[in-house]
Amino acid sequence: MSNPASPPAVGVLAGRPPLTFPPGFLWGAATAAYQIEGAAAEGGRTPSIWDTFSHTPGRVVAGHTGDVACDHYHRLDEDVALMAELGLKSYRFSVSWPRVQPGGAGPANPEGLDFYRRLVDALLAHGIEPWLTLYHWDLPQPLEDAGGWPARDTAGRFADYTRLVADALGDRVRYWTTLNEPWCSAFLGYGSGAHAPGRSDAADAVRAGHHLMLGHGLAVQALRAARPDAEVGVTVNLYPVTPASGEPADVDAARRIDGLANRFFLDPLLRGSYPADLMADLAGVTDFGHVREGDLATISTPLDLVGVNYYSRHVVAAPVEGVAPETYWRAPSCWPGSEDVRFVTRGVPVTDMDWEIDAPGLVETLRRVHEEYTDLPLYVTENGSAFVDAVVDGAVDDVDRLAYFDAHLRAAHEAIAAGVPLHGYFAWSLMDNFEWAWGYTKRFGMIYVDYDSQTRIPKSSARWYAEVIRRNGLAAE
Repeated sequence: MSNPASPPAVGVLAGRPPLTFPPGFLWGAATAAYQIEGAAAEGGRTPSIWDTFSHTPGRVVAGHTGDVACDHYHRLDEDVALMAELGLKSYRFSVSWPRVQPGGAGPANPEGLDFYRRLVDALLAHGIEPWLTLYHWDLPQPLEDAGGWPARDTAGRFADYTRLVADALGDRVRYWTTLNEPWCSAFLGYGSGAHAPGRSDAADAVRAGHHLMLGHGLAVQALRAARPDAEVGVTVNLYPVTPASGEPADVDAARRIDGLANRFFLDPLLRGSYPADLMADLAGVTDFGHVREGDLATISTPLDLVGVNYYSRHVVAAPVEGVAPETYWRAPSCWPGSEDVRFVTRGVPVTDMDWEIDAPGLVETLRRVHEEYTDLPLYVTENGSAFVDAVVDGAVDDVDRLAYFDAHLRAAHEAIAAGVPLHGYFAWSLMDNFEWAWGYTKRFGMIYVDYDSQTRIPKSSARWYAEVIRRNGLAAE
């Protein structure tokens, strides 16, 4: 690797037992197109909702945009070489919908597809399994102008786009994820407005969530038709939700948030139905008239795997009399029908995103998906942490991130020991990047990116993760 990082301080993980993962465990790292590619107006690419959102004053910290990002579009070979030096067995990336299908309609853009052909071919040449995500939040702006995800037609457009990508790359890509974190697309994009497209309408958020899942089901069917041998799944961001106390009101608050954060997606995708209590909670928001006959059968089209993104836990409580609901949560409209729930902090260590570090929650989450929902293979498709990193003498010694990964990989191993069919783990993220509404102010990467020079510096966590992959497990120290 260029610009090698110094090894972590001796003893930082001392006293922890060595662990070995099952043979064939898939070790990877993940990114997303808008966060790293740049070249926003090159190669036939047209604007996405994130281009529009980031160029709208006041939407993104410091006015940052993804116009250049990590310039991965022009540095593909360099970045794949870094992946190979890390020893990655798989790389999870997303395809930019407006790069492949400008405007969200019509034929494929050959130049856009060629970029992804080059990426996939480079990965395969280095023995790295491509893991393709079809949608990581970059809806073509004309589709948003026509109604976005709250409009049913967008689901069909997504299936059309899926066919274009499958026809071009299906002969060399085995693993496919339809959606990444539909909760964020629906409830942050259309509920709180904290993410693109920045709309704030509870009913639209619920409709968007349903149409995202409908688009997923249609995309699975399109992939099955184009590539019967493909391994197809979806990625959902999940949280253990814990009541702050055993009081009935707090327990009910946890039930409500669990419904919106987890069961809103898990139940339709894996059971073919919406939870009755969730529908009752949302009765004041929607009558679910947007759900048509046959939708849930399409949404629950059988899968080959399920991806789980895990970062933290929600601890919640009932409202307190005399305290305004807007003080409970910075974006209460993320939670339609539950805006009065309090999110409680516990005084435990947090990341630079102010997310509590809770590795045992990963065990709970994986066991719940397996024990309550499915026997399908599970993959941790994102897990990682933002911390403030500093370059000292050309190196970045990110011991906090390294310890975060170690704790969560031990949790993953514990889940496997408990019978969870966990088949792989993707660290978030391969490199520092555009962190959505936070711009370039938050760093999640194992590789440090100097955004002025585009120099890449592997951090201590990258060196450590490379050794984990080499060992297929964790050393004692």
